[in-house]
Formats: sequence, C-alpha cells, structure tokens
Amino acid sequence: MNTQSIIKWALRLIPAIILLQTLFFKFSAAPESVYIFETLGLEPVGRIGIGIAELITAILILVPRTTWIGAVLGLGLMGGAIMSHLTQLGIVVQGDGGTLFALAVITLVCCAILVWQEREKVPVLKNIVN
Repeated sequence: MNTQSIIKWALRLIPAIILLQTLFFKFSAAPESVYIFETLGLEPVGRIGIGIAELITAILILVPRTTWIGAVLGLGLMGGAIMSHLTQLGIVVQGDGGTLFALAVITLVCCAILVWQEREKVPVLKNIVN
C-alpha cells in the first residue's frame, strides 16, 4: 500500500470513527447528549435523527464508491454542529475543554478534503472544477 492510499484511507477512517463513536452517546441518551439537544430544542427526535444520519454518513464514507456522498453529508452535519457550537452551545460544552467542537472541525476538514478528492463524482462540482 503506497502513501497516497494510506492517506485516502486515513481521510475516510478519521471522520467515520469520530461519527461512529458519538453514536453510543446519542442512542443511549447520555446526559451530555441530552443536554446538547435540549439546549438546541431538538431533544429527543433531533438527537436520534442526527444519530441515524451520522451512522449512514459514516457507512457511506467508508465505502469507496459512495465516499463522496458521505463526505457531502458529513459537511452538512458538521457545518450544523459547528454553527450550533458557535451560536448556542459554546465551544466548551459541560467542561469538555472544546473536545466536541474540535472533533466536529476535524470531521468537517476531512470531509472537505474527501469532497475535493472526489469532485469529479459530485454532480454540482463536476462541471465547475477541472
């Protein structure tokens, strides 16, 4: 496996792992997760719905043929998460030191790179770039 392949897989694994590891908290109604979605006025439907969307996104990112779809979805989900932090939640949520915000930014950056790498497959970008 060459360096480029390793980087491509890392760019898929990092956001997928981040998305998948947060599902436990969303689906188990962990107090931190409930707090976040209550603050946003989305508890419990938003917590569960976003959890399902994140599960689908992670799977799509991991499948090479659908990586671009998952990455586009990841951009939307993480864009929403980041905006929620900046407008309602704050960078630090319940003393987490900004960890959730940082994970959202890392996921957004990985998804943005994946979309760029797969731009010839993205219908909206296909005719704009290249």
